[in-house]
Amino acid sequence: MRVTALTTKFHSPSGRRASRHSTQQRPVPPRPLTVPWSRADTVSTVVIAVLALITRYAGLTLPVSKGTPIFDEKHYVPQAWDMVRSWDNLFIGGIESNPGYGLVVHPPLGKQILALSEAMFGYTPLGWRFLTAAFGVGVVLLVMNMARTISQSWQVATFAGLIAVFDGVLLVSSKFGLLDIFQVFFIVGAAWALVNDHGQMRARIHEAFHSGNMGTSEFGPRFGFRWWRFTAGVFLGLALAVKWTGLYYIAFFGLMSVFGDLALRRRYGVKRYITGTLLRDTPAALASLVVVPIALYVWSWRAWFASETSVYRHAKTDGTIADGSWLQLLPEAVAGWFHYHWSVLQFHTELTTSGGHSHPWDSKPWAWLVSARPILYYSSTGLECGEGGAATCRRMLYLFGTPAVWWLIVPAIVWALWCLFIRKDRRFLVPVVGFAAGFLPWLANFDRQMYFFYATALIPFVIVIYALALGRLVGHGPVVKNKAVTALARRPITWGTFAAIAYLALVIAMFCYFSPILYGYTVSDAWYKSLMWLPSWS
Repeated sequence: MRVTALTTKFHSPSGRRASRHSTQQRPVPPRPLTVPWSRADTVSTVVIAVLALITRYAGLTLPVSKGTPIFDEKHYVPQAWDMVRSWDNLFIGGIESNPGYGLVVHPPLGKQILALSEAMFGYTPLGWRFLTAAFGVGVVLLVMNMARTISQSWQVATFAGLIAVFDGVLLVSSKFGLLDIFQVFFIVGAAWALVNDHGQMRARIHEAFHSGNMGTSEFGPRFGFRWWRFTAGVFLGLALAVKWTGLYYIAFFGLMSVFGDLALRRRYGVKRYITGTLLRDTPAALASLVVVPIALYVWSWRAWFASETSVYRHAKTDGTIADGSWLQLLPEAVAGWFHYHWSVLQFHTELTTSGGHSHPWDSKPWAWLVSARPILYYSSTGLECGEGGAATCRRMLYLFGTPAVWWLIVPAIVWALWCLFIRKDRRFLVPVVGFAAGFLPWLANFDRQMYFFYATALIPFVIVIYALALGRLVGHGPVVKNKAVTALARRPITWGTFAAIAYLALVIAMFCYFSPILYGYTVSDAWYKSLMWLPSWS
């Protein structure tokens, strides 16, 4: 869809009005760079996809606790199985009765996806983990594609894909029947869609500016319907329907989209670009990035509304809602639904350290930035190492970030902020905003009980920053004159290229080194202790 041409006049970036037939040279902004998809893109994507499949599905059904789920799988896997057993309508689905806990504290979509997996493979480890692994592969490919779209480089995309494959947090999150990897998939999908949306809008307004079809309105042209932004809204709605933290991304991505439109109108010489953005972009952005997500969130509760036995379904008439409450004014189902949400909000609000809630694997946001406090998902100690062996062995599995990835987050974010605000490199906007949405809101409520898996959603954006940095290194610097390096590379390479290759090799090497605690291999106690570099890890 092209930008609507309203007249034969336009505004130049300097703000002066000129005729389409003016002979004065116009200061046209640079044309958006678009590099066509190539054979190298296809090959690199296939290679990364195969690596992601192998790493995610290898040992998928282990470990288990005597055939039962481990860690927080014990919450979500039975809830999903409740859905499978109560699933009597193809389009509505089942509900979580959750008799052991009374109140389910997350929206239904994540459990609905687990239920689909269990419906295919039964109440087995493969059943409750198959689709999490599939979504984990999808996260890797989305991170890779987002890096490709931002940089227009298949090399940068490959760097991002390799780092995503060999990051421990993204790996372990993809191998268990939990909710985080589903939400991460939808969040990264929303970011990728917004990158495409901004690129498409810049191409439209650039074409209109170049052809003199910007229109006579001081507010600038209309962009037309934006399918990519609508797609982002769908992804954000699905993220919200997995966990409430999707609200953070709706707020951050929504503001980013609107200010991105404002920047485009200003850059292409729209006289009243602020008012134009408010009138022509903001209402549509609210519809796509707020209304659509809320509608999808409500849709995810369709089984709760359809069932007469849902928790709090009849809270209005059974005395749960107090007389005189404003909820009594609402229809019964709606009143019960709002009461349910109020109860969940109370649960999360009261889950604070000062309130007496403590956990041995609690960690605060600043600790996430260096993977200082991973989470123990599985432990089996005192095992025999083999016949005649005096030493004992163990199997330990952690949600653990590859140090080469996580220990560089702080300098990477500082550098990205410098590139964005000082060097005006807009490629860093989406990664920086995505990181901020996954980190800053937690600082506002740091007294709440928190865990390292909350950081899963921010690492894809850091990985894109790493990939952009490696892309800048490749081909830069003096040529390496070391004969061993030159012989290994089979051609002269620069020190920048060598540094990029060395970093990727370090990520892969560290992943392999720490693989015993990422996959739960049986190792000796001495070997395990050699992996615990920091006291806070054990």
